[in-house]
Amino acid sequence: MALATVPKSAAGDATISRRRAANHSRARAQAIPFLLPALGLVAIMLLVPFAVTVYQSFTSDNGITSSFIGLQNYGDLINDPSFVRSLANTFMWTIGTLILPVGVGLLVAILTNSIPGGRWLRFAFVLPYAISGASTAVIWGFILRSDGALNQAIRFFGLTPPSSGWLLEWPNNTLVMIVANTWQATGVCVILFLVGLQAIPAETLEAGSLDGASGARLFWHIVFPQLRPVMIVVIGMSIANSLRVFDLIWLLTKGGPGSVSETLAVTMYRQTFILSDYGAGAAVAVVLAIIVVASSWLYLQRQLKKG
Repeated sequence: MALATVPKSAAGDATISRRRAANHSRARAQAIPFLLPALGLVAIMLLVPFAVTVYQSFTSDNGITSSFIGLQNYGDLINDPSFVRSLANTFMWTIGTLILPVGVGLLVAILTNSIPGGRWLRFAFVLPYAISGASTAVIWGFILRSDGALNQAIRFFGLTPPSSGWLLEWPNNTLVMIVANTWQATGVCVILFLVGLQAIPAETLEAGSLDGASGARLFWHIVFPQLRPVMIVVIGMSIANSLRVFDLIWLLTKGGPGSVSETLAVTMYRQTFILSDYGAGAAVAVVLAIIVVASSWLYLQRQLKKG
């Protein structure tokens, strides 16, 4: 005689759900002591210095005397043409860093992924990534000076190089420094995109080919969607790096002539360590931190919604 199956009652289901919730809450509570050292380290290394910087941005501080002045530093920044130009340069760096290193890195990774000897061709793009920003600035300083390699190449082809030079006039100086940064930053984009390409299952490419997709259609409908996780990382890194670029600009132009090629990071350095106006430098640092956090948060939120 077959035994009849007795369904669980609603009360039994509720009891099981409560037990699971209780176990989950207990597990989370047990994990808290293990998180406290890490949270304490973050607070000491990041949150406390940031809080001090925020307070300092409301003061007039020259390193000797300090007095609370409220929002005056921020008002002075808004009315300062150099700060507005610095914001514009930072925006140019962000756009240029997104278009050039990411675009060139993706193109190089795709073209060298399947051709014979592609690894040696990739090496020419990846090698500059191993060079520091200071070394990159020194190399491009020799290239861009009046008797440098770029002007000699231009004269070799019968053309006339700019009379004012490459680094003495805005926006040319910002544009050529973005190109120099692209030369160095493309390598990491190539590496990451190559990892993404090699992680794509061969079966999906074969299926797309059997369905008649090839060339650009195969890339756009099969390959590109599967590169999305890597693309999120690459673009996020590019945004963060473009907003904090400093060494290349400082060594090539020191933000000049005057302050026309400064970004926010260079303006912060000049106000703090050259002019010894620590309050104004802290205000620039707070503005830069807000821009970095806001842009990163908005970008990640948009990507998570798409996912």
